Amino acid sequence: MIQIGLIGYGYWGPNLARNFSSNPEMKLAAICDFSPDRLKAAGRNHPHAKLLNETASLFNDTSIDAIAIATPVSTHFELAKKAFESGKHVWLEKPMTEKVEQGEILIEMAEKKGKVLIVDHTFIYTGAVRKIKDLIDKGELGDMIYYDSTRVNLGLFQKDVDVIWDLAPHDISIMDYFMPYKKLTVSATGSHYYGKEVIPKALLTIYMENNIIAHINVSWVSPVKIRQTLIGGSNKMILYDDNEPSEKIKVYDKGVEMLKTKEDIYNMQVQYRVGDMWAPKIDNIEALALETQHFVDCIKGNKKPLTDGRAGLEVVKILAASKISLAGNGIPIDL
Repeated sequence: MIQIGLIGYGYWGPNLARNFSSNPEMKLAAICDFSPDRLKAAGRNHPHAKLLNETASLFNDTSIDAIAIATPVSTHFELAKKAFESGKHVWLEKPMTEKVEQGEILIEMAEKKGKVLIVDHTFIYTGAVRKIKDLIDKGELGDMIYYDSTRVNLGLFQKDVDVIWDLAPHDISIMDYFMPYKKLTVSATGSHYYGKEVIPKALLTIYMENNIIAHINVSWVSPVKIRQTLIGGSNKMILYDDNEPSEKIKVYDKGVEMLKTKEDIYNMQVQYRVGDMWAPKIDNIEALALETQHFVDCIKGNKKPLTDGRAGLEVVKILAASKISLAGNGIPIDL
């Protein structure tokens, strides 16, 4: 039985606590939060867990095998560092760290200590994303061409991060999972309508090797909630709509072929291919439940997680570059 302690019982913490408690191979031993109200809520929902308002006793408890950190990103590095120093495995909320250098240090610590570091990119464990990955790996889409996502809603404004750091980690992690190619350059533009300190709407462009491009559109000021992703391949294309209750994935047998004559590029012809659309069946296992079991299996089998520290670091590299690019009104930043 793996005993785990949870730091942070705010927005995401209750979801983690529920899944940790539900897993038969894991025991939620302790919950730590600085808010008395949040601790009361934790106590009502998890009466068998020890309630703490400070982290020291959690790190010093030798009976605890792992620590999950669901706190603001500014606190991730120090808390994860202390967890590794105390010999714990670490479950770390996204984004992994504020700085690239911090992420590199945590990866090195996990390797030296022989501990598991999993970064909570939950969408990677959803049935829809796993099905799309399977189709890509089987060559159904052909050569990859682009990734184009829109993740917008009205709110919630964050005080400590801009909209890219808040929403884009989901899409960056999915993009990197589908397209594990070398990322070359990042460009980001954003709206400063509410003042320089707040960027509620932004467009992120990522250039990859093999002429692959990604556009990620994120916003806190949309009148409607949209969660759509288009994945383009040379053979087929996919529409992934996370708001759809059933047919989240639609595979289109559509494409474009450029036919050039030898005489002149101006004689180039465009041929469109239009075929069938089909919606593959996906499983309905809760992503966090699957991720929790994966964490258990990695600890017991000394395996590398699907969303390990290096996957988390790829996201942080792009986020860090986007911050510099935003400050320069979209100047391209090499990775």
